[in-house]
Amino acid sequence: MQLTANQQLVLAALQEAKGPLGAYALLHRLREAGIAAPIQVYRALDRLIEHGLVHRLETLNAYVTCAKPGECRHSFTGFAICDNCGHIDEFEDNALGRDLKRWAEDNAFALGGATIEIHGRCAKCAALGQPDRHGARGTP
Repeated sequence: MQLTANQQLVLAALQEAKGPLGAYALLHRLREAGIAAPIQVYRALDRLIEHGLVHRLETLNAYVTCAKPGECRHSFTGFAICDNCGHIDEFEDNALGRDLKRWAEDNAFALGGATIEIHGRCAKCAALGQPDRHGARGTP
């Protein structure tokens, strides 16, 4: 697959980022590279998502690169998001995917795909006793 110059710039910026980035944060980072309008960023992001290289995190209104580019199954993707440090793990859980498919079939729902985002604390933050956004602490 051939990426346009803008798509390459957006993908590189996401790969270099320490965490998820919103479209306007990407625009800010890429202005000097010639990307001057939000529509340029959004078009590039849309194509990168279609190619399975980037995911949109709905709850954060931000984007991350795919953990398994080219192998990503768009029918089901999950993300564990640490509310303390911002760490994100992309995961696949075949049993959860089967349960969603079974529910859809049982309820005559045509499942096109599913993205699940779970929030909490990563193992490191929980072990350090860092509070989550609700004030709960992990076990040190």
